[in-house]
Amino acid sequence: MLEALKEEVCAQNHELPANGLVVGSGGNVSGRDPETGLIVIKPSGVKFAKLTPDTMVVVDIDGNVIEGATKPSVDTGVHLYIYRHREDVRGVAHTHSPYASSFAARGERIPAVLTPITHMLGRDVPCSRYATPGEVDTGAAIIEAADGGYAALVKAHGVFTMGKSATEATSIAMYLEEAAMTTHLAMLRGPVEELPQEEIDRCFAWFRKNYGQSGQKKVAE
Repeated sequence: MLEALKEEVCAQNHELPANGLVVGSGGNVSGRDPETGLIVIKPSGVKFAKLTPDTMVVVDIDGNVIEGATKPSVDTGVHLYIYRHREDVRGVAHTHSPYASSFAARGERIPAVLTPITHMLGRDVPCSRYATPGEVDTGAAIIEAADGGYAALVKAHGVFTMGKSATEATSIAMYLEEAAMTTHLAMLRGPVEELPQEEIDRCFAWFRKNYGQSGQKKVAE
């Protein structure tokens, strides 16, 4: 069942420790199948090194296990809350990456001072209110803070990113951590200047039009 999606979700979960975004078994990536609406997510408490496509758990939107011999991630309910409230989202990643989470610890947003953030998100990275751990309040805090965007910090918790696939959600989490680190280092030297909204919008539109193999192909003269 959903073999391709299990392969993708497993591979993206492996990207989290490979990029220093998690330790131990903390953090998770999920993906939603657009045809069935079923969600694939990592099992709870299993070290990333032991994850294989066969260890992924398939659940429905109500959290019922459809396939898998293990319990799904403890954060499954949060992922499902996001999917219920964002039809455009097909992938969710959750990390405790240190630099981005340091902003969350202070209840601060990550300002849009770097073009990689504006390219990926078209805005800053907002930080939510404090949310009581659990499915409903954490999910609601993410949806409120993201406000239609694809990333949010949860105060005193960590990072949640969303995308049109598990791969895109994970990619956003990686670039977000890089931007958080660079912004933090810059702020140690003094105030940083946020890009004006007009330039943020221009950067976002340019990136969407030109990045990757789907962007316009230009022939060198």
